Parts: sequence; C-alpha cells; structure tokens
Amino acid sequence: MLKLVRLALTAAILTAIGVRLRRRARMPVEPPAPPAPQAVAHTRMGLAWVAIAGVVALALGAALIPTGPQAASEVRSAVHQIQQSVMGVTTGADGKSPAPTPTPVEPTPAATAPAPPPGIPAACMVSGQATVRPISPRVRAAVNRQWRRIERWLREHAPRTYASLGVPGRAGTVALAEAQTGLEFPDDLRASLLRHNGMSGPPAARFSFGEERVLGVREIRDQWRETCAARVGRGDPIGRLIRVGTLIEVDADSGHVVASMVGPEPIWPSYHAMLRDMADALEKGRPMFGARATVKGGLLRWSDAL
Repeated sequence: MLKLVRLALTAAILTAIGVRLRRRARMPVEPPAPPAPQAVAHTRMGLAWVAIAGVVALALGAALIPTGPQAASEVRSAVHQIQQSVMGVTTGADGKSPAPTPTPVEPTPAATAPAPPPGIPAACMVSGQATVRPISPRVRAAVNRQWRRIERWLREHAPRTYASLGVPGRAGTVALAEAQTGLEFPDDLRASLLRHNGMSGPPAARFSFGEERVLGVREIRDQWRETCAARVGRGDPIGRLIRVGTLIEVDADSGHVVASMVGPEPIWPSYHAMLRDMADALEKGRPMFGARATVKGGLLRWSDAL
C-alpha cells in the first residue's frame, strides 16, 4: 500500500512538471507585459489550492498508512508547515492579514480583602451587604423637631458651637456602617446621623453634651471595631452596643441608650429621648448628666450642676 501511494504522488509530481514545461514551450519569445494585479492574485490562489491539495494528500496518507509515533509526528509537522504556507499565500492574494486568533486571558485573581487595621482581629472586620433601609416618617419628624430646638438655641447663644454641627450624613454611608458592624442602627439614631453626621472643627469648639463628644458614622464604625477587638481579646462574645460618643452607647436590639462602662441600666429609653432631654437642658437650664449648659466666648460648655 505504501508503495502505491508513493507511486501515485510521484506520478502527480511528474505530470505537474510536464504540464509546466509544455506551457513554457508555448509562450512567445517576446518578454511578456507585467501581469495585472488580478492575475497575480489568481496565480497565488492557484498556489493556495495546490498547497491545500497537499494538505489533503498528507492527511489522507496519514489516515491510510499505519505509522509509528515518530512517523505520525513527522506527518503532523509537514501538515502544519503546509498550513502556514497556505495562510501566507492567501494573505498575499487579498492583501489583508487573517484575523488574529484571540489569546485566552487568564482570569484576574479576585481582589483580596483589605488587611485589618493594627490591633483589630479579622472577626471584627465584618463585611456584609449594605442595604439602605427606610426610616419611619414619624420617628424622623420627631428627631428633626428636637434637633431644630437644639440648633435654634446654639445659633442664638453659642454660634461658634453651632458652626461645628456636622453636615447631613448619607443613607448609603450609614448602611455601609451597618454592614461593617453587622448591626442595624435604630431609626432615631439613623435619623439623627442624616441630620448631622458628627461634628467638625477644632475639638474644643465641637458640640457635645456633658463630656460626650458626638461621633460621626465612620467614627462610630471605628469605635465598634475597637470595642469588638477588646471583647474578642477577653474571650467575650461580640457586643450589640453602638458607641455614639465617648461614653454613650445605643443598644442595637432595644434602642436604649446606656453607658456600659458605668452600669448596664438604660439612661434613656431611646436616642430621641436623649435629644429631647438635651433640648430641654439648653432651653430651660436644666442639668443633664450632672452638668449644666453655659456659654463662654460663643462656645457651649457644661459645668457641674450646683
């Protein structure tokens, strides 16, 4: 069988050479005019078909002739070379390069989670889905009413402290803080943060109640992480208290305002109740947290109640 295939290929080659010589013999003696671009294209396409026929012949031979591993490798190599030649001829025929084969792109590794801040264990780096939750219109109106009382008093009596009130917070920022603490802030606390997101300016001029410095959303989140780290270090379960000031905390489950470092008993039943008592202390001169509001140089100060 192998001999027959070789004889057939030899006969085909000799026939092609004979046809070529016969055509040359018929050509005129005068030098031919330069071939037109279209003729060159046809000639190249003819060569392409010859090369394709060679690929078919080799593939047929590889299929019919039982060969060993080395022979099979040689046949595949020859087929690959002829395929490259066909691509080159085809490119010259139409003047355009074949479309490049897309290179597979390795998937980029997923972004690694940010490293915890120094001293914060991974258990305190909560990462949940941030979802903006609606606030009860009644609760929001009640919180804004108390803030308007506080703002009016500060504007008239302590303008420098009034200027330190933070800008309104964003619902998305509050939702992100909830996701990063695993806690749902009570409606009245969220409404207050949307009215004033903490305080700004020099610490001595910032609005506070008693000795409490009012915190913004990110400060609340950072305080929770620090408290969480301390509890994890002691082997205690992660707490459900939201620190909103130096001492004051809000229970995420009940909404009560507590000072856990002083005692577990609630100081106010809600954050709104604390704001109402603060407005009363400013407007009516009542003591709050054992201190009474005074003003010095346009700044609110809290002095010991007599």
